[in-house]
Amino acid sequence: MRRSPFLALLAVVLLLTAPTAAQARPAAPEAVDPARAAAVLADVRTAGTVWGLDPATGRMTLTVDDTVGAEQVAALRATAARAGAVVRHEAGRLTTLIAGGEGIQVNNAGRCSLGANVRSGSIYFFVTAGHCTILGGTWYAQGNQAPVLGTRVGSSFPGNDYGLVRYTNGAIPHPSAIYTYPGLLPSNGIANAYVGQRVCRSGATTGVRCGTVVALNQTVNYAQGSVHGLIRTNICAEPGDSGGPLYDPATGAVLGILSGGSGNCTSGGTTYYQPIAEILAAYGVTLP
Repeated sequence: MRRSPFLALLAVVLLLTAPTAAQARPAAPEAVDPARAAAVLADVRTAGTVWGLDPATGRMTLTVDDTVGAEQVAALRATAARAGAVVRHEAGRLTTLIAGGEGIQVNNAGRCSLGANVRSGSIYFFVTAGHCTILGGTWYAQGNQAPVLGTRVGSSFPGNDYGLVRYTNGAIPHPSAIYTYPGLLPSNGIANAYVGQRVCRSGATTGVRCGTVVALNQTVNYAQGSVHGLIRTNICAEPGDSGGPLYDPATGAVLGILSGGSGNCTSGGTTYYQPIAEILAAYGVTLP
């Protein structure tokens, strides 16, 4: 049978216009190896930056605050491009959160918040932020005229951000509890934070504030140096809240202690926490 010229022409047109497999399914962007990206971002030391995996997007993220200048941002964008990371801006200034005033205080150098009471056998201590304990050895409840709480026996900052103070005043109670302004929530052991978890923190300046864990294993570049392996939350904090506990309000489990952040409790902010399990392991102590 003789084929119609029209059908032959139609077959040619279909062959010419039919998309190839590549045209029909555009190639997905090349997957970024988190380990390779982390190796590149580990060289970033610029103060006011944070880097780590954003679990919401599955991408490594390099965050810059308001103190990072335009030339620095341009250089950081080039580094992020090599790492396959996303650059993000975070309003405010990223700082350790310490100020003069009430709370646990060392000399006149600054005020912080107590993180958790701990013990080794019958000897009692408390943990707080390392950027606090490096300021001095003797700690008071509310300043130089208040009763002495104890003496610093350990401090690690930067790299980590935790310190240990041994109680020397037997008249000061040290319950295994979190002060919730007002009231006490018993500390029900420790736990590891997870992304999406509802959490609260307690601090001497702004009391109890709550929010969500948004990322883990974050590296924060403060002006004083880098701190690694931190928990990131969308909870605000202000100077003097440093060292205070991050906890699960449903169970009372302690998750970490406050290292630093950006923003404030008027406009909102972001905060970072040293995981508590690492601190207890480093000093060989437990919650009472």
